[in-house]
Amino acid sequence: MSCTSSTTKEKTKIPCDSYRYFSCDSTSHTTLAWQTFIWRKKTKTNITSTHSMQGHLLITYSQLQRATNDFSEENLLGSGSFGLVYKGELNAQEGEISTLVSVKVLKLQTPKALKTFTAECEALRNMRHRNLVKIITICSSIDTTGKDFKALVYDFMPNGSLNWLHPENNSLAEQRCLNLIERVTILLDVACSLDHLHCHGPKPVVHCDLKASNVLLDADMVAHVGDFGLAKVLAQDSSLLQQSSSSIRLRGTIGYAAPEYGAGNMVSTHGDIYSYGILVLETITGNRPTDSRSRQGLNLREYVDVALHNRASDVVDTRLSAELENELHNIGDSSCQRKTNQNVPTHTSGSSSSYAAA
Repeated sequence: MSCTSSTTKEKTKIPCDSYRYFSCDSTSHTTLAWQTFIWRKKTKTNITSTHSMQGHLLITYSQLQRATNDFSEENLLGSGSFGLVYKGELNAQEGEISTLVSVKVLKLQTPKALKTFTAECEALRNMRHRNLVKIITICSSIDTTGKDFKALVYDFMPNGSLNWLHPENNSLAEQRCLNLIERVTILLDVACSLDHLHCHGPKPVVHCDLKASNVLLDADMVAHVGDFGLAKVLAQDSSLLQQSSSSIRLRGTIGYAAPEYGAGNMVSTHGDIYSYGILVLETITGNRPTDSRSRQGLNLREYVDVALHNRASDVVDTRLSAELENELHNIGDSSCQRKTNQNVPTHTSGSSSSYAAA
């Protein structure tokens, strides 16, 4: 019994020692595996933060500096509340053609400029449409002085913006004016972009700042809606209303913004539709919504509403009216010419022969 008991004890001791050994070994392997996992995760995070942000590929500050010739004044396309826009040329890879781009450099010292950067990235991250400005890449880095630097890079629009309607401050507009067909086509393009934003994207998006300067024209005069710095992404499967993140501040530009925004009401797709209506009136009349000096203090909507009763032709852009009159005159001349040709008597073969014989 003693031997059996002794043997049993020995037999039970062996597996205990083995478990202790394998337990220590397993613990060390588990610790090593966990450390490896953490290291790989950190490495992956660092790579992601270097090469992408908000779903967009990143570009370096030095690349943009070269592309814009050190952000030279000659390449400055325009300036807004939250940023400066430059024309740039990105050097292509070997065997590829260089790309013309627009570079929007954020004024980070301006309050809420960083918020507009984030909003634009978020709104356009999953949006792809013919009539929306496409973000090619973004830059989130530091400049040569060590300050934070953020920029958005878009497709370059060689024909500028819909500010063609106002030639006093647009060199492109001095070369030519938009005819009726071009104006209507541009308005249809803008309507298609809003339809996609509101109804056909991953989530409904409210632009909140639709205006002439944010409608950009490519080489073929196709309109692209841009500048989503004030855009609001609505909750999916909800109503088209969402509480504004800044209910006190006016969302949009005075003259274009829906009246309810001025009272701090909720952001809605209906606000974009109101702005679109103002854009339609501006496109047809050639009047800025913000300039009421020539309208006896009336806003653009009131001015057109009064004119519709008895003098609608008076509010149409004079350049557009002149073009339409010329076309009607040409059509009238062509019609008269056709009638004249129809009334000219034709010679019979007999009279021709008599004339020849004579």
